[in-house]
Amino acid sequence: MPVDVKYRTTGSATGGRDGEARSEDGAFQVRLSTPKELGGAGGSGTNPEQLFAAGYSACFIGALKVAGQQLKLHVPADATVSATVGIGPRSEGGFGITADLAIHLPGVDRADAERLVEAAHAICPYSNATRNNLDVGLTLV
Repeated sequence: MPVDVKYRTTGSATGGRDGEARSEDGAFQVRLSTPKELGGAGGSGTNPEQLFAAGYSACFIGALKVAGQQLKLHVPADATVSATVGIGPRSEGGFGITADLAIHLPGVDRADAERLVEAAHAICPYSNATRNNLDVGLTLV
């Protein structure tokens, strides 16, 4: 499916999971560390799964706002999305990831919140990129 690209950015990494990553404009730079659970030393750096979780959370809030405009429903300013991302070996070989989103829409009644979440999941670029590639759990909290 073609995409009418409106924005493009480049990020790069050196050293893999124990190196660093940055945006090409330098606005974002982070040290990376492999978690002990994946055989690394741990450490004070972040990892790709944390970056994915943060990006998915932020993107999904943006999608909720677009869904709110389309459905004429209010998305509260203090709406939050927490993404829990897991990584591990796949039965087919290689590694895979999981994602579970916990969505908090204070003051929005349950039926409207469910409509917002469903619409946002159809809009969100992260949801569209992962659809049919990994299961994404959606939970209203």
